[in-house]
Amino acid sequence: MFLRNWSFPGRYAPEWGSGGIFGLKYHNGVLYFTLAFEAEAHFIDVKDGEERTYDFHLLGFPPRSGGDTYNAVETVDEFIYFGGWVHAPAEYLGRRVNFRNKYSHLHSYNTEEGEVKLLWKESIHHETKWAGEVGDILYDPVNDELLIAREDGHVNLGIYGIDRKSGRAERLLEKPSPKGILVHDTAVFGIGSNFEWGVSEFGVLDLEEGKWDFIEPGKSVDGEVINRPELGAMASAYNRAFAFVRGGLFIGSPFTGEEFNFYRLFDFPTFYAPFRVNALNLGGGILTAYNSYHDVSFEDSRWGKFTHLVPGPSVLVYIAPPMVRIVGVFGARVTSIEKVGGKILVATNSAPNTGAREATPFDTGRRDMVLLNEDSLLKASPPVAFSLPLESLQRREPVFGGFPLEGYRNARAIFTLKRDAKVTVYEYDLSLPPGTSETERFSLRRGRNVIDLRNFSGVVSFKLEKNVEGRMRLELS
Repeated sequence: MFLRNWSFPGRYAPEWGSGGIFGLKYHNGVLYFTLAFEAEAHFIDVKDGEERTYDFHLLGFPPRSGGDTYNAVETVDEFIYFGGWVHAPAEYLGRRVNFRNKYSHLHSYNTEEGEVKLLWKESIHHETKWAGEVGDILYDPVNDELLIAREDGHVNLGIYGIDRKSGRAERLLEKPSPKGILVHDTAVFGIGSNFEWGVSEFGVLDLEEGKWDFIEPGKSVDGEVINRPELGAMASAYNRAFAFVRGGLFIGSPFTGEEFNFYRLFDFPTFYAPFRVNALNLGGGILTAYNSYHDVSFEDSRWGKFTHLVPGPSVLVYIAPPMVRIVGVFGARVTSIEKVGGKILVATNSAPNTGAREATPFDTGRRDMVLLNEDSLLKASPPVAFSLPLESLQRREPVFGGFPLEGYRNARAIFTLKRDAKVTVYEYDLSLPPGTSETERFSLRRGRNVIDLRNFSGVVSFKLEKNVEGRMRLELS
């Protein structure tokens, strides 16, 4: 299986730019993933290499496009449940897609019988709007049902319970939610709209009693502002929920009264975020990615510039509190991560998802799979650099960074400025429960300034005390 060609050039699939390889899941001897935007679900028998491909014909006529762009997958007994959205058929109207045949869906694949079944589908048959996509699937073992999270869409958003046998759907919460995770005997969901602000609260569902509690996000451990915490992935460890968002992550527990505190990581005035990727439990910790170029807009606006600025490569990070380490460096984006037989499969894409007026008749990305050895992945911290034009920082959002220093012998920040300025360096880690940050101030002169970060540990972020033109480059080796 590992010798096959895992590269997928773009083919006819009308949508917004590029999709990717999503939903990687190894279960009961079968490796599953969906190729978007071609709307192909792949099922590979790991023992003999036999591959089955499902083209979503149960949803409608060809040509079909879409599939899944949020890693909506779950396993129960012999079944792989996979969801998302599909155009069936797709209608391309020149730089635009007609959404009247867009379906949100939930399928099952029987790994013992090799059979795909359509469990649930929904469409509002509108030209420019669509029903909430399936962004996540959780198994509720108390009630033996599937919980699906829906945020990307215009109507029918929230949390739904789906009966595994009949496909009957019941809305459990009307608030939009992109992702959730089981923590102890509850299901924790991030709530809010990703394309407006991000996480506004966390919804906690008691699986036994069916009651909801809602918790507002706490403060940042560096004491500074939290801006646009769009939610990309969630994971559970240490009896806590980990919510990976643009600019960092929230960690909290619904049982101990511990707030969902914010730890700043890779916070830039861009859409650099752990978006359209999953989080994988590995070795008792969590492996996920922060992506540099996942969703963009070609609009001539602040939003367009926000999405196109690339401050650094995409990075694979391993979380084992109080430590967080960079363990992989990749290009435009990582779309899915899974463990198979001592290997870590990392799905990547060279191109982003685009906006409503930038549709193309074919997928514009080069999607492929990188295979890493599990033991070597957790040992090394690869060299990496980040570079940021300082004029991109806003007066009300002057804090940036959140760079993990673990595993590096050399670390420095180079500020090249057009006038004198002062910068504050915040030092903290991912302690549970959180500690406080330490600070140190530096006076910077016009021209080139080098701050040696070898005397710092854990994670460092920066705050310029006034607007200044120039560039900051951070190097880790």
